[in-house]
Amino acid sequence: MSQELQVRRTAGVVEVTFSRPERHNAFTQAMYAAMHELCDELASAEDVRVLVLRGAGGRAFAAGNEISDFLSQDPVEYEDWIRALLDKLFRLPQVTVAAVDGVCVGGGLAVATHCDLRLATPHSRFGYPIARTLGNALAAPIVYRCAAVFGEALTREMLLTARLVGADRAHGVGALLEVTDSLDDALARLLDSLETLSAVTLRATKRQLVARAAVVEAAPSFDGPLLHEVYTGPDFAEGVRAFLAKDRPAFG
Repeated sequence: MSQELQVRRTAGVVEVTFSRPERHNAFTQAMYAAMHELCDELASAEDVRVLVLRGAGGRAFAAGNEISDFLSQDPVEYEDWIRALLDKLFRLPQVTVAAVDGVCVGGGLAVATHCDLRLATPHSRFGYPIARTLGNALAAPIVYRCAAVFGEALTREMLLTARLVGADRAHGVGALLEVTDSLDDALARLLDSLETLSAVTLRATKRQLVARAAVVEAAPSFDGPLLHEVYTGPDFAEGVRAFLAKDRPAFG
């Protein structure tokens, strides 16, 4: 496992902490690789009932991806590899919980929306501000998953205005199970309640929900060529340049 991905195991629970607080826990290629490995393990781990994901530092769950990683490889292929991880996470037989404390944007929001349940602190914020920052685009299934969790109206607001949504509004549309000042206490209560439930029921229900999403959230035929056009276009190049230079992008 990557040192930036801390894994703690207790009876029936695996807890993963994204640990790059100096970078708001932005995901690196090594962190994604470690998550791929963990999801492959958990796919057949019948002794694990719950997977918890959280960020270190109290300022962020995860603030997107480490943009420099896109420069060392084909960005569309890298996005496909990340999307394969999200699919693995979504298909896990365990109940998956995102415990959000702070900013949850970009790749962080993609991970959180591919979990079954979400808890958050009051100061947490959610969104995909890519029209303001990078000039890229999301794969269609990631957009559809966000709409399934936050509803179409808030998903449109996140993407088309590049605004972040507060925890109160996210809770109001059902995207969050609870908003709490004590994330640890809320998580402990949730884990205690899940421990008493039928694992057979939970796993069967998850299979049904995954099967439904596979139909409703499938990528359209134009998605691959569209993403290739976006990632090889001038706006993404400008967005990456500006991000690395800590400058404001000048999109055409």
